[in-house]
Amino acid sequence: MERYVAFLRGMNLGNRRIKSPELVGHFEAMGLEDVATFRASGNVVFVDPEGESESRLQKRVEEELDERLGYDVAVFLRSAKEVAAIAARDPFPAKAIKASKGKPQVVLLGRKPTAKAKKAVMDLAPEGDLMVLERRELHWLPTVGLSETELDTKALDAALGKGTTRTAGTIEQIAAKYCG
Repeated sequence: MERYVAFLRGMNLGNRRIKSPELVGHFEAMGLEDVATFRASGNVVFVDPEGESESRLQKRVEEELDERLGYDVAVFLRSAKEVAAIAARDPFPAKAIKASKGKPQVVLLGRKPTAKAKKAVMDLAPEGDLMVLERRELHWLPTVGLSETELDTKALDAALGKGTTRTAGTIEQIAAKYCG
């Protein structure tokens, strides 16, 4: 049985509020097992006992959450193995991380970006920010905190498709706790 992490976009923002026990209940009602949440920001770990394909499982989770919550929920699904691999990546030099006022970020994407999308993203990077696209993730080291960044996130979504962002530290903590 495969363990997955569902990274949900836009949870607990604005008028959208859902408590962890309620979110766990929705996933269990879908027939998923060993369900746990990590922080209140839309990170759900679970086991799929049916062994559905990842694409079918992602679509089913999105559709069922949309129906249960009454709004669209973008789901970025990764296997435990993929989360462990993302956490193990070290795309930025330690010196750059230490010099940055921002934290390393991981933008989880719905699909692997094209060469054209990769170029567009690099053109969007604010001066001094470092960006590395690997597989279905954008690793980003902003020079400032996220609230001060000049990165045009709407243009980023236009280039790559919607994604959801987590700190690299959050990904590492999820991997350490659930993906070992």
